[in-house]
Amino acid sequence: MLISAKRKMFLRSIRTSYLASTRHLSTAPPPRTPSSSSPSGGGGGRDTLGRRLLSLVFPKRSAVVAINKWKEEGHPPPRKYELNRIVRELRKNKSFKHALEVCEWMTLQQHIKLVQGDYAVHLDLIAKVRGLNSAEKFFEDLPDQMRGRQTCTALLHVYVQNNLADKAEALMSKMSECDLLGCPLPFNHMISLYIANGKLEKVPQIIRELKMNTCPDVVTFNLWLTACALQSDVETAERVMLELKKAKIDPDWVTYSTLTNLYIKNDCLEKARSTLKEMENRTSRNTRVAYSSLISLHMNMGNKDEVIRVWKKMKASFRKMNDNEYLCMLSSLVKLGDFAAAENLYSEWESVSGTHDVRLSNILLASYVNQDQMEMAENFYHRIVRNGVSPSYTTWELLTWGYLKNKDVEKFLDYFEKAISSVKKWNPDQKLVREAFKILEELAHIEGAEKLLVTLRNTGHVNTDVYNLFLNIYAKAGKMPLIVAERMKKDNVQLDEETHRLLDLTSKMCVSDASLILSKAPIDGVLE
Repeated sequence: MLISAKRKMFLRSIRTSYLASTRHLSTAPPPRTPSSSSPSGGGGGRDTLGRRLLSLVFPKRSAVVAINKWKEEGHPPPRKYELNRIVRELRKNKSFKHALEVCEWMTLQQHIKLVQGDYAVHLDLIAKVRGLNSAEKFFEDLPDQMRGRQTCTALLHVYVQNNLADKAEALMSKMSECDLLGCPLPFNHMISLYIANGKLEKVPQIIRELKMNTCPDVVTFNLWLTACALQSDVETAERVMLELKKAKIDPDWVTYSTLTNLYIKNDCLEKARSTLKEMENRTSRNTRVAYSSLISLHMNMGNKDEVIRVWKKMKASFRKMNDNEYLCMLSSLVKLGDFAAAENLYSEWESVSGTHDVRLSNILLASYVNQDQMEMAENFYHRIVRNGVSPSYTTWELLTWGYLKNKDVEKFLDYFEKAISSVKKWNPDQKLVREAFKILEELAHIEGAEKLLVTLRNTGHVNTDVYNLFLNIYAKAGKMPLIVAERMKKDNVQLDEETHRLLDLTSKMCVSDASLILSKAPIDGVLE
């Protein structure tokens, strides 16, 4: 869980640093005055081009049509810095298609002079909307003077996002030859790639190369600390912090969050308390996501009072909490064992949020299942369905495990089928399948075994081990199954020594009624 959380954290910081470094405008914007094209639209609800473009919710709607209509209505042509600001807002809203359309419109305007930073943003958007091949083609077609540090770094970022280590390393080599490594961003991308791939041994060398070309920034140090945390290397992490301070770089909340995680992982709780205080000192309305990180870290230390304090501080700072923030707090209360508070918080979220986010429901459902409170789990499941929450695979899986532990075969099989039918392609949970056959064997429940086998066969996930587990149940029940060899042949499953032994053993037993009834349907006429 720690590795997963930290990877998410460093990827967020990388995305932030990338956007900051690629949004270079060709001209400095004039002093900010109310503008007819401003995305924020100043002057209340006044109609602006920015408002029109940001209101294009559906991808099929065209940003180019909106711009042309704006001009046809007699408005002055939007200026470049205004369009760049609109593109930035569209990217923040993940309206990548419309942002790309604005960039493409700008390239066709003779009065707009584009520079390398503009093409870097354009390339990044092409990768997001049309994919890697289109981004590479765009880069190859750029004029030579536009294939420089910023556009190369944007292409490198695309390679990192697509986990293409060979291409990323080859591009870094080319950038080095062309003296294009004068800022830390390309190196930060490579560090993030190596961390994501678990190649932590390559991180020190990249940092040495960075120092030979430029100076590390706070993102570099945060990534370096992440690599230390993944290796539980407290000593190196503290040396990194000393180097950061020596370089007179201000650590941010991510720095102290990473360090706190490392200290907690290594039971350095006094140090963790100190770094948590430093982290909170760097948390503000402008770093909203830091509050959730604070809550999670206090939860990991078992500080329930601090979790509640930070939550109250957060609610006082922001008008409304979003689903991810409620999810973080709900999960923290459950992990701290305060189930009453968790139930109250869920009811609060239910009353103020219209999203019906099943992730929150699953947190509370899991708490009931883990406490073997299946009646409460069942009642809660019916409650969320009544309130408009659509159950997910995880919902059904939780109920499947709960009833399996309770050895309620009928309900276990029912929810197991619902779980599998809720996804387009089921990735077999081998632990769940084995546990199911184990419980059925304990109960000598051949009817349940037949139904489970039918479900697995319908999904195409049967093999020799599955059939052997199935036969073990018949052996335990002292019954003979029908046409197992024929079923295995139809499923292209090989018989092994254990299969032959079990078939021989059960052939001396009497035929089961369950086998006679349930084995007919999926065989397509084998019995006729």
